Amino acid sequence: MAAAHRTTKVVIIGSGPAGLTAAIYAGRARLQPMVIQGNNPGGQLMGTTLVENWPGIKSIMGPKLMMDMQEQALACGAEFVSGMVTEIDTTLRPFVLTTNHGITIAADTVIVATGAVPKRLNVPGEQEYWGKGVTSCAVCDGAFYKDKKVIIVGGGDTAMEDASFMTKFTNEITIVHILDKLTASAAMQERVVGNSNIKIIYSSTVSEIKGNGDHVTGAIITNKLTGKEETITTDAVFVAIGYSPKTDIFKGKLETDDFGYLKVTNHTHTSVPGIFSAGDVADYRYRQAVTSAGSGCMAALDAERYLAHKKK
Repeated sequence: MAAAHRTTKVVIIGSGPAGLTAAIYAGRARLQPMVIQGNNPGGQLMGTTLVENWPGIKSIMGPKLMMDMQEQALACGAEFVSGMVTEIDTTLRPFVLTTNHGITIAADTVIVATGAVPKRLNVPGEQEYWGKGVTSCAVCDGAFYKDKKVIIVGGGDTAMEDASFMTKFTNEITIVHILDKLTASAAMQERVVGNSNIKIIYSSTVSEIKGNGDHVTGAIITNKLTGKEETITTDAVFVAIGYSPKTDIFKGKLETDDFGYLKVTNHTHTSVPGIFSAGDVADYRYRQAVTSAGSGCMAALDAERYLAHKKK
């Protein structure tokens, strides 16, 4: 069967908070946006439980929030296409994208909202208890662990920031770092080292996460030098070993930094005119659902202005 060919003014790659907000704004602008959902429709919030920092909503389940945003985007005129983009030709005008389902799309503008994924420990129990005590966002989930025991895995700036943030809620914090010294900047280390509420275990890894079927209850810590294992009680494991932006298909086509994040100018503009960025694919600093949504709004507005300028 011949591959389907579609055309659109705006194609949005990704369906997390950034992509869905871009779809809402582009839809309201009568641009008939086409959203390529990706292999993880809804993004990272689909793997969370309660979201309590979304403005105007005291508490909502992450998947429910994403479904509500998708329904709103549909009501605004967005179209959703299942699958993921496997190829993009940035030299043609309009741009040409191909999905893994054999659909070819010609688009006047592109909004890249593919996001970033937290690096995983890849140990037993991690996947089972992801969102049930295992998380990558202390800012998102820290308040759930008031006066609880928590483990933070990592030794860089993110881990130090998470540990410092968690001191607002608990005085039982353990940092587990694979090296014999922290890799965080001196300023970030100063927030943590010497704090009596924070214990640091060096040259060690979390080798297994334990739970009761509903939630995390403990973790096995393995010393990399001696091989000795220790089981400690904990209510949460915060994985703070970095993120990987989903930019593989754009390598050699859009400029990225040394860590793979899209380089942007003027807030959302990538290195190719007509292609815009939204959300965590370019944001290595904030990584919040609400900031992703905000950048999705900006990208849609910039795409609309780009199209209007081309007509003149």
